[in-house]
This record gives sequence, C-alpha cells and structure tokens, in this order.
Amino acid sequence: MPEFAADTALLVIDLQPDFMPGGALPCADGDALVAPIAALLASRRYATVVATQDWHPPTHASFASQHAGRAPFAQISLHGHPQTLWPDHCVQGTPGAALHPGVDWDRADLILRKGTRMQVDSYSAFRENHGPGGERPATGLAGWLRERGITEVHVCGLARDYCVLWSAQDAAAAGLRVRFLWELTRPVDAANDADTRIALERAGIRIE
Repeated sequence: MPEFAADTALLVIDLQPDFMPGGALPCADGDALVAPIAALLASRRYATVVATQDWHPPTHASFASQHAGRAPFAQISLHGHPQTLWPDHCVQGTPGAALHPGVDWDRADLILRKGTRMQVDSYSAFRENHGPGGERPATGLAGWLRERGITEVHVCGLARDYCVLWSAQDAAAAGLRVRFLWELTRPVDAANDADTRIALERAGIRIE
C-alpha cells in the first residue's frame, strides 16, 4: 500500500542524461539521483507519479547556438522577459533527452513533455515561460492532478535552481501543498542554493 495518502503525488522533474555528468547541460552529481528516485518509484510509496521530460526542437530559442555571437549562459530578453541561453540540450529524439533508463518509468502515471514550442522555453511542469503575448500558458498538469483528487505534490529531480524550483512555485500558486525534496535535487549552479531556499520559503513551500 502507498505510504502517502491518495491525494499526494510525486513529481519527478527532468531526470535525463543531458542534465547529468557527461551530458550537454550537466548538474554536478546529478546522476546520484537515479538510484534513490528509482527506489522511490519501486517502493510504491506514492499512488500517483508524474514525470516531466525536457523535449526541445533542434532550433529552440533558448539555445545559444540560435543567437549569433552569444555564448551559453548569456542573458537576453525573450518576449520581454529575461532568458538564459543554454547549450543545445534535450533535443527531441536524442539519447540525452531520454528519461534515464535506470528508472522503471512504467511506474509513472503521466509523462509530460515540455519545452516543445520553438519560441517559448518551459522550466515548470505547470506553466511554460513567458510567450510572445506575455502570457505563461498552462501545461494542463494542475487540472490533471485536480481531477484525480491530488492536493499535495512532492517534487524532486533536475535542476534544483530552475525546473524543479519553478515547478514547485507554480504548484503552490495553483493551490497545491508542496514539499521540496531537497536531497533528491541537484542545481545547475550551487551558488544559487541560498536564493532557491529563499524563493521556496517565500512561496510557503516545505523543504525536506
């Protein structure tokens, strides 16, 4: 039987090789999450599990390669909002974009692909980044969870300071209780950890 109530879901963010050592956009020690997250899914502690998958077209607007003279990690304005330019990563159909094979993803009830629109980045599982009209379109995940009676989510995965953080914040904004499983995340840049904690605390998110 699940350890957590039926109204609690596990959200595993972007556990993909490109975000691990040797990948295009590595998080230090990101591969260390594979075994414990695999064990968590195998334990069936959660009745509902959602996984997200970064899934970019090859000429995605967030890639530095698409902006002449710009290097990865440079900052630009995209649709009137700050945008970090990234190395080409999680390109649709490439090995680096696959969900890590060390996890039995058959345990997931939903696999949500994000970042699929050429001109719009998407960190969060719940909303895309700002689009051309200034909006942040919903992915539909909040409604999917609500229809299944989910009122609380526990978030883990990669990267702590971007996609996991934004997913947690948007989950809270959608009215869900949120636990941030800190030790089951890793950042792109550990220097961001203090700011990440502040942002989570401001959103009323429990850090574990």
